[in-house]
Amino acid sequence: MNTEQVRQAYASVAEIYIELFGSSQQVHAEDLAFIGRHLAGRPGPVLDLGCGPGHITGYLRSLGVDATGIDMVPGFITHAQAAHPSGRYQLGSMEDLAVADHSIAGILAWYSSIHLPPQRLDDVLAEFRRAMAPAGTLVLGVFDGDEVATFDHKVVTAYRWSVDELVERLMRAGFTEVERLQRPSEGARRPHAVIAAIAAEG
Repeated sequence: MNTEQVRQAYASVAEIYIELFGSSQQVHAEDLAFIGRHLAGRPGPVLDLGCGPGHITGYLRSLGVDATGIDMVPGFITHAQAAHPSGRYQLGSMEDLAVADHSIAGILAWYSSIHLPPQRLDDVLAEFRRAMAPAGTLVLGVFDGDEVATFDHKVVTAYRWSVDELVERLMRAGFTEVERLQRPSEGARRPHAVIAAIAAEG
């Protein structure tokens, strides 16, 4: 699954996706608290990568975070700019962040890395680490599982991850885990995991 296929898949359902997920009220309260705990109060810019409709970028900005939403789907960026006019939103890709080395205080990748084939994840984590300031924080939301495996996502092929495997890859990329939150399946919702990690010194 390449980046262009993922972009086209989300572009084709952008309006439906916005209706279903385009509000911070549709994000679990524990998740919002976790995001705020690790990304609010940080000096410097924070990137919400794969921001979709911009609802979590808007939430971060409401906490005083200097957050910018980045997505590769024009329809999401247009909606985010209209729904959250005080925010900053731009087209872009997590695989090539257009920022200087060590210039970013935090990164949120909220279910936006789930479509990356496992062999491409390490390069993306390396790009996050390149951009991250010393002791900067990464918050990563994924679908949880016993092993890395594909599943039938409603938009396009996605991957669930073993949290321990993901943390190992984060360590190899130069991050240190500081907190994790795992939640079992709830009704139609799949098992879920959130990891916060800081950029290791050096």
